[in-house]
Amino acid sequence: MKIIKNILAAIGLICASGLFIFAYQNTEQTSVETAKQNQKNTSEASTKDYNVYALSIPEDLNFAGEQLPLENPDILERMDRELLVNTYWQSNGLLMFKRAGKYFPIIEPILKKNGIPDDFKYLAVIESGLINAVSPAGARGFWQIMPATGRENGMEINDNVDERYHLEKATEVACKYLKDSKEKLGSWTLAAAAYNAGKSGMERRLEEQDVKDYYDLLLGEETGRYMFRIVALKEILSNPKKYGFNFSSEDLYKNVPTYQVELDKPVTDFAAFAKQYGINYKILKIHNPWLREDHLNNASGKKYVIDIPEKGHYTAKP
Repeated sequence: MKIIKNILAAIGLICASGLFIFAYQNTEQTSVETAKQNQKNTSEASTKDYNVYALSIPEDLNFAGEQLPLENPDILERMDRELLVNTYWQSNGLLMFKRAGKYFPIIEPILKKNGIPDDFKYLAVIESGLINAVSPAGARGFWQIMPATGRENGMEINDNVDERYHLEKATEVACKYLKDSKEKLGSWTLAAAAYNAGKSGMERRLEEQDVKDYYDLLLGEETGRYMFRIVALKEILSNPKKYGFNFSSEDLYKNVPTYQVELDKPVTDFAAFAKQYGINYKILKIHNPWLREDHLNNASGKKYVIDIPEKGHYTAKP
């Protein structure tokens, strides 16, 4: 009898354990499902206001009045790529809007004065991102001018002074190069592409492939994307709302007004020189990035023009 009781007790214990394990597993499964549902709800909430859309390609895309042959499926796909890449790289795009607000007013009148179409300001955007960029090949500044090209056009380029970092002078040199390219190659599109591949390089490729138009050329990755990138930036920067960029004019970077000081003698210490005008060395170099060292040699007595910011725009500790 005692043995039977022990057997029944053991069976009862096993049954109870089974029920507990089943209840635990059921609770655990419910918890996992709840967690998954919460995760899904959180994910849906976080993406509620963010959506990625395919873009409609405008039919009238052009560069300097020269139409893109969008009826060609290859051209359409390549244009679509650059519009997508530049639309959804939002942080970079917003920076381009901000910098354009500061630097386009300097570039635009120089292009106009030289008879260069306004669209070429977008070439500077893709060349440098509107900063004084430095390339591994040796190009410098907003317009990425190589040393030989700069010197051929009268720029001073050395360790002490590098005028490729002088935005106004660099824009003038770029205009001359582009005008020469247009005369040699026959179109503004080819002139822009030649800024990347060189005038002789573009001429050679046109001859080798027996075509006359940029969009008919088979080119390497960089030059092959070049015009599409320019046109994409032109389209986006010209239509911010259309591509989802929201800002006001107050959000754009502004130029600090300056006045000019002429120098025809050496300067031994630009930090001390800056203090004479109520600024520090850093501010002096920001406004005159073409001054590459902390002094100016100027043994020849050449006349230089230094930009000094007007008072009240910077607060410098005494």
